[in-house]
Amino acid sequence: MATYKEIKGATVQTKDTDPVVNVGSWSSGGALNSARFSNSGNGIQTAALSIGGSPSPNNALVEQYNGTSWTEIADLNSGRVEGEAAGTVTAGVMFAGWPASGLTEVWNGSAWTESGDLNTARGYLSGDGTSTACYAVGGYTPGGDQALVESFNGSTWTETTDINTARRNLKSIGTTTAQLAFAGKVTNVTGATESWNGSSWTEVADLNLARHQLGGAGTSTAGLGIGGATSPTSGSYAQTEDWNGSVWTEVADLATARATASDAGTSTAALYAGGTTDGGSGNPGATEEFSFPPPTASILTEGDLFLSGGTTLKGFGKAAGIPAATWASGGTANTAGQESTGTGTQTAAVVGGRYNGTAALGVTELYNGSSWTEVNDMNTARYAGGFSGIQTSAILAGGYSTTNVSNAETWDGTNWNEVGELNTARRALNHTAGETSSSALIAGGYSTDSVANAESWNGSSWTEVNDLNTARRILITTGTATAALSYGGNTPDRANTEIWDGTSWTELNDLNTARHGLGGNGITTAALAYGGNTGRQATESWNGTSWTEVNDLSTGRQEGGSAGTAGVSALFGLGYTTARVATSEEFTADNALADVTVS
Repeated sequence: MATYKEIKGATVQTKDTDPVVNVGSWSSGGALNSARFSNSGNGIQTAALSIGGSPSPNNALVEQYNGTSWTEIADLNSGRVEGEAAGTVTAGVMFAGWPASGLTEVWNGSAWTESGDLNTARGYLSGDGTSTACYAVGGYTPGGDQALVESFNGSTWTETTDINTARRNLKSIGTTTAQLAFAGKVTNVTGATESWNGSSWTEVADLNLARHQLGGAGTSTAGLGIGGATSPTSGSYAQTEDWNGSVWTEVADLATARATASDAGTSTAALYAGGTTDGGSGNPGATEEFSFPPPTASILTEGDLFLSGGTTLKGFGKAAGIPAATWASGGTANTAGQESTGTGTQTAAVVGGRYNGTAALGVTELYNGSSWTEVNDMNTARYAGGFSGIQTSAILAGGYSTTNVSNAETWDGTNWNEVGELNTARRALNHTAGETSSSALIAGGYSTDSVANAESWNGSSWTEVNDLNTARRILITTGTATAALSYGGNTPDRANTEIWDGTSWTELNDLNTARHGLGGNGITTAALAYGGNTGRQATESWNGTSWTEVNDLSTGRQEGGSAGTAGVSALFGLGYTTARVATSEEFTADNALADVTVS
């Protein structure tokens, strides 16, 4: 018998203990001596200050962190809450506060000295930088929310270019030449993010979770948004989001959801101390540290295979176990509509056709993982057809124009070409199985009623094959022409799951949530089902045997275009929420460690 090394060219490693995933996580640090909220912070994870805060008499209190514990040091000359701090434990600056104040104090490592006031007194602002080069951004005065930005040179403040959206309770991180301002409150909480390049502010991708009173750490290209609250402040958040210079991604949650805490550090080594859990009455003194495994740790990498403890074979990858992932905002398409149909992958998708409320459209758009581009229209405008393949080689068949249509069109990445017609004209297909324009399988749909019949495409013609066991429409079929999975649909709402082996359909375990108009993608052993009628958000993962509920969509939707890869990534775009939309969401599974079964 051949050995694994002979087959794969490598041996299977033996590990005494499992390697770890190189991702950030929160852990407990030393507690503040005085529990408080609305405190400000500066420094790094192992050398930070927590300054001022509520409740009284903590307004002037300053504590220093050494990576393990907090020590009380010299108080501010003037106590305050809802101000901001910048700099380090040996060279810092504290400014503004509430009631509206322009007061600025500079720290030299042993004492606080009053310096030049802000030009506009305010509180509930943010800022970052050093003690001799920092910003004060946004905030609130008795006159309302502010867009004002001021720059400090160590002694005086100078007004500079305003942010685009006036707001309070925002967060700003970075330097005077590269700053990121995000979140806050205008009328309601917002996730709006703006980037400063030294001369102007530009709106960039929003946070996934709109909020205010949050913490932050890092730079304009590698930062964190930490915790925060909704409106009113009775609802605090634990979510942490990572900024990579272009998009926000949800990462590890805080152990305790809270807002208005002091913050410090970088995107890989952050500190969050104190805060409020419920708008004021719950004031934890707890400190949490965000960090990655040390350089000496044994790190898991995609595709690892090893013997754990010399006895259990384990593998590490995106398809190992149930995917742990959340939905994040994707790009917005150019033309809104429902009953669109999509195929491809999350970063290379194509969506064809849609209904805009009055007519069928032949609009086709490509998605590159961040933005949508309109390309050539279909020859026959339609919606609710069946689409399968990849972004450069796909086939779309059936659908509805002014009546059910039977014609099919292939897509070569640039143009649509008419090909052989279906034997049964139908619509309400959502998604079909297939790998390219030369191989596809359509199942179910609506003709004069829900149908069970299936048809196979060989690149030149459609052939009727064995029917589904249960007739239904607005379902998902995914996989290949010889190994497919069909699930969901109506009427009534269906949870049915059936597998196609190239010859016949076999009923398997049902979805947990019966629905139609859902999105889906994957293969017979790894698939996803998401969204559906009546604003459903539920997402389920298929492991070849059963469905397991995973994290929901942020916004429930139905009849959108879906794409993705083998149940570990997905794109769900357009569709209907409370109206026809052009937005999209992306689901990306984390790598997982699982036992490997061998026979």
